[in-house]
Amino acid sequence: MPETRRSFLIWETAISEIAPRDYYEVLGLTKNAEPKTLKDAFQNLAIKFHPDRNKEPGAESRFKEIAKAYAVLSDPKKRAQYNACGFAGVADFSAQDLLGGIDFNELFGGLNMGSGGDENRLLSRFFCRRRRPRQGLRRGADIEVSLFVALQRIAHGGDETVRLSHPATCPACHGTGGKNGAAPRQCDACQGAGHLTQSQREDEQRVLIPHISPCPTCYGRGSIVDHPCVTCRGTGQVEPEKSLSVKIPRGIEEGMVLRLAGKGMPSPDAGGDTGDLLVVVRSRQDPRFERSGANLLRRETIALTDAVLGARRDVPTLEGSVRITIPPGTQPGTVLHLQGKGLPEFDSERHGELLLHIAVHVPETLTAEERKLFEHLRLLAKPHNQP
Repeated sequence: MPETRRSFLIWETAISEIAPRDYYEVLGLTKNAEPKTLKDAFQNLAIKFHPDRNKEPGAESRFKEIAKAYAVLSDPKKRAQYNACGFAGVADFSAQDLLGGIDFNELFGGLNMGSGGDENRLLSRFFCRRRRPRQGLRRGADIEVSLFVALQRIAHGGDETVRLSHPATCPACHGTGGKNGAAPRQCDACQGAGHLTQSQREDEQRVLIPHISPCPTCYGRGSIVDHPCVTCRGTGQVEPEKSLSVKIPRGIEEGMVLRLAGKGMPSPDAGGDTGDLLVVVRSRQDPRFERSGANLLRRETIALTDAVLGARRDVPTLEGSVRITIPPGTQPGTVLHLQGKGLPEFDSERHGELLLHIAVHVPETLTAEERKLFEHLRLLAKPHNQP
């Protein structure tokens, strides 16, 4: 699958079996904590759980948790992304990305904690263990799916489920296609080429013309699985249906993409890295509203008498009905603005508007009494219409 260029933001989403603790909870703080409070809380906790001072089981894990929480919350940009999207907002940062800009020696005030005073080296030892790239193995292709989300979910954020079915590496044979992971053997008929070449002589010109055809023994694969894997029937792949949980950030923009690392297509090479799943988030159609960025649009049709005389009526919003006032003399096409009744803006505390486009219903049929009243009204209004 070719790589697609996009103009919108891609948030990286990490999936784990055990969700980590909220970073504010780790440091014992609230979301509105000032930088000075943040720094003090980190220093106190880090000294308490420093592995060179605290030899109790779990102290090292607690220290790493504290350091990672501070690395995210002490950086304004990373903190904003974390506030908006939770762990998904900072999932793409490596340990070096998180810790590289922090001078832990300065934070500890020059205290010698048993590591030679070099806390940056200590943190690097804990976090920066890079996995060696798998040389020569191709990466699996990315998969893109669309997820239609209700406006209510966009307004508040939360978890949504993505269901998909696509080929994955067989867990029984690890992609080899052979029973118990046995590797296929090279086809003797074609010597692993997957095709056979035969020469045919043409009588008139007495030349040999090569004729290439797929190998009938291995069916063009170049290899043969003598004892196929029962689970995948020798293909090396299975196609299970999966349900994945995706965290929808509050106020997510239309068409924004969430990347689920390692949930895409398997590598064509056994042992290669799996591709990613790209979830394109779109707004589910709502009979009440139409979305326009953070604003919601609604067509509100009123009676001719209400347009002339004014009225009060209830209109729906995402948080329940509200009563509005239709001013006297409202003209068709008037737009009434309900401040703060739209969607929240992504990564912001602001809200959009609910825009009510007013349409006026003109009755198509009249009773005799109604016609009489309208005729009388026309007579009353006639002097006003004459120059």
